[in-house]
Amino acid sequence: MENTVKTEKLSFTDRLRALFKWLVDPIGAFLNKIGLTPNTITMLGLAGNIVAAFFLAKGNMFLGGMLVLVMWPIDALDGTMARLRGEPTDFGGFVDSVTDRYSELVIFAGLLYHFLEQNNTLAAMLVFASASGSILVSYTRAKAEALEFDAKIGALTRVERYLVLAPGLLFNIPIIAMWIIAILANFTALQRIWYVRRQAHKHF
Repeated sequence: MENTVKTEKLSFTDRLRALFKWLVDPIGAFLNKIGLTPNTITMLGLAGNIVAAFFLAKGNMFLGGMLVLVMWPIDALDGTMARLRGEPTDFGGFVDSVTDRYSELVIFAGLLYHFLEQNNTLAAMLVFASASGSILVSYTRAKAEALEFDAKIGALTRVERYLVLAPGLLFNIPIIAMWIIAILANFTALQRIWYVRRQAHKHF
């Protein structure tokens, strides 16, 4: 059985990268010029999110949110730097993807600690549901593409999650952000499962 023929679909993230290429490329070129490497930028982003998680755990939503907002664009820089160097590698992309998952999970861990300290069980469960949905969104796409299916769809991919999370932290309404992410991230994972199922059934 043939699995599928890949269809080229641009995700929201792809569109944003194309839209801001004029800005991201010069920054990436500058960072390359001063001797930084893509992996250094990847690790810097993770370190920044760990610091953000520390402030979130302490209940400082504004400062944690500011750091999340600042660290978010770094996600685009490491890949851009590698491309401009002419040395993008599968392993580099793998490390970037895994680090992105750690960055996201550590932010959720900070929020989870904060809500547990407040004995807010509902909010803690929402953080768990948000983290689970976020990981499943990434996993469903990775597994689908490993099987040569397309899964670049969904209501709440990583960029959209940050667009919900950062304002929720900055305006000190993290529970509302968790409700949105918990519902829509898991809905997105289900969307991708259904989308892959339709592709698979076309080739029986």
